[in-house]
Amino acid sequence: MTDNSKRTGAAIEAHYRFLAWLAPVVEKFPKSHKFTIGDRIGTIALDVLEALIEATYTRERAHHLRRANLGIEKLRFLLRLAADLRLLDRRRYEHAARTLDDTGRLVGGWMKAHTASIGEAVSENNSAMP
Repeated sequence: MTDNSKRTGAAIEAHYRFLAWLAPVVEKFPKSHKFTIGDRIGTIALDVLEALIEATYTRERAHHLRRANLGIEKLRFLLRLAADLRLLDRRRYEHAARTLDDTGRLVGGWMKAHTASIGEAVSENNSAMP
């Protein structure tokens, strides 16, 4: 597997790899849960990826990063529910939880860096005024 994180960004690449792992896992859910919890997990995971991509290609990143962060939190609860319903074994649940924690840290760092860069731009504009 190639490392595309330099081209796409660490958070996007981490979440992309998570999605590649998650899709076949959710596909194995029993029919009674695949089209409820499984679809919800898949949709939210894709929404997070979209939000991260949108944050990459816009100057107004904060909104998209908050959306991604909220989606990650929703995924944590849905995957916990899947584990409690025995749709995910402990090993898969722990992998998902660790991966989401890592991605959440990357998104949090991105949010912090973005907020800092906005603060620097504002202070530069204020100091440039006569």
